[in-house]
Amino acid sequence: MYAWISTGDATTWNASDALVPLDTATISVRDHGFTVGDGVFEAMKVVDGQPFAMTRHVRRLRESASALALDVPSDDVLHAAVHAVLDVNADELGHIARVRLTLTGGIGPGGTDRGDGGPTLVVVAGPARPWAATSRIATVPWARNDVGALAGVKSTSYADNVIALARAKSLGADEAVMPNTRGQLCEGTGTNVFVVVAGELHTPPLSSGCLGGITRELVLEWVGGAETDLPIEILQTADEVFVTSSTRDIQPVSWIDGRELVAPGPVTVAAMSVFATRASEGMNP
Repeated sequence: MYAWISTGDATTWNASDALVPLDTATISVRDHGFTVGDGVFEAMKVVDGQPFAMTRHVRRLRESASALALDVPSDDVLHAAVHAVLDVNADELGHIARVRLTLTGGIGPGGTDRGDGGPTLVVVAGPARPWAATSRIATVPWARNDVGALAGVKSTSYADNVIALARAKSLGADEAVMPNTRGQLCEGTGTNVFVVVAGELHTPPLSSGCLGGITRELVLEWVGGAETDLPIEILQTADEVFVTSSTRDIQPVSWIDGRELVAPGPVTVAAMSVFATRASEGMNP
């Protein structure tokens, strides 16, 4: 397996220099992505060697990087990096795979000040692990900061999610869902959340502090649904719940804090059908 690693001036990057064996790939111990979590990332589903919704993912990477005032390579470089990694690893990726781009502030001094040497870009790919047919979710006591600098940013600062997911797993769940600071339903550690109430589909608005997920975006475009401020307690009474992510697509929820749900319910079944049909029409919707 090979990874793409580039540092410094992005105008000089090329595949012949950047592709390195994954087992020996390294970044500097002074890289700000490592020392202070100063970075952003995107993860994409890959089907038969082709990344899904890459234009949308690159757009969101730029939005996240802009929020952190990170320099971003050109779209040509980002696309070249992804396709170079997918091509060189094609024989080992299988039918369904996953590719991740990580962009950091690059090598910096000790502390939080950035250096001026340019960003670091890392691209890795591997076979995708299959998700279960349904998800079990647990709510956790820690709130997502909907007014912080990282609200809605796909940042590499993921320690909150690591802690929340560990708590959920200790409770017999496989995903954690958090409120925001106002006690409203926000998001999971790696998912957006949709609920069905009285036959209507709802999901928290971006103002809740949730990440604007690509699959969330496509569900709203293709299936419909309202962006609604909802109390976290809605999970205890909603008729149906499903979570979305770039590698899960739409995953029905069958258990919430000990409450069993029929999964998938009729609204979820319809949403899954529409999503699968529309996604099959092209890899870059």
